[in-house]
Amino acid sequence: MSITSQHIIFDMDDTLIHCNKYFNLILGDYFEWMTEWFQHVGLTTEEVRTKQMEIDVAGIDKLGFASANFPQSLIDTYHYFGRIHGRESSRKEEELLYELGLSVYEQEIEAYPGMVETLEKLQEDGHCLHLYTGGETRIQKRKIEQMKLADYFKDRIYIRQHKNISALEEILTMGTFSRSDTWMIGNSLRTDVIPALTAGINSIYIKQQREWQYNLVELKQEPHNVLYTVSALTEVPEVIEEHLD
Repeated sequence: MSITSQHIIFDMDDTLIHCNKYFNLILGDYFEWMTEWFQHVGLTTEEVRTKQMEIDVAGIDKLGFASANFPQSLIDTYHYFGRIHGRESSRKEEELLYELGLSVYEQEIEAYPGMVETLEKLQEDGHCLHLYTGGETRIQKRKIEQMKLADYFKDRIYIRQHKNISALEEILTMGTFSRSDTWMIGNSLRTDVIPALTAGINSIYIKQQREWQYNLVELKQEPHNVLYTVSALTEVPEVIEEHLD
C-alpha cells in the first residue's frame, strides 16, 4: 500500500445497503392496523409513531440491536394504548404484530447507489477497508454474504450488538490502526460520528434525507479531528483523496 493509504471503516446498514426503508414499510402497515383497532378513540398515526419510537429507542439502549426489539416495540406500544383506552389485548393480534415486526429481516437486500464503484475505487487507491455493523451475527452475516461484501473487507468485519463508543474503541485497540489515518464512514451521528470523534479518528457523515430518529442526536463536541458531511456514498473517495492532497 502507498504511504497515504488509509484504514477506512464502513458502517453497513443505510450506508452501504438499504435498511430504514424496510422498517418504514412495516411501520406503515402497523400504523394502519393500530388506527383501525383504536378508531373508536380516534388514535392517530402520529401518536402511535411517537410512542413506538420512544419504546424502540429505550429497548436499543438496553439490549442493543437485537432482532426481537423491533417486534416487541410494536407489541409494547399496542399494550400501552390498550391500557390507557381500556381496550383488551388479543393474543392473536399480538402474534400478528410479532410476525409483522420480524418480517423486516426477511426483506430483499438492496445496495445503495454506487456501493460497488465506491468500494472498488477505494480499494484500487490502496486503502484498507473494514466493515463495522450493529446487529445480530446471523442476520448481519446473511446480508454480508448476499451482497458479497467479503470481497472488499476479507476478515476485517466486526459485528457488534451494541454499536457505541466502547465498541469502536475495542476494535481500534485490538487492531493496528494509526488513528490519524483511520476513517469512520456512516449515516448515524449517534453510532458512527460521535464514537469516531471520541476515539480521535476521522469521520465522514453521510446525511440521509429521511433518517431514523434514533440516529439523530445533537453533536455537542467540537471535533478535534476531521469531520466531513456528504449527501451520497459516491462522494467518499473524492473527499478522502482531496484531504490527502
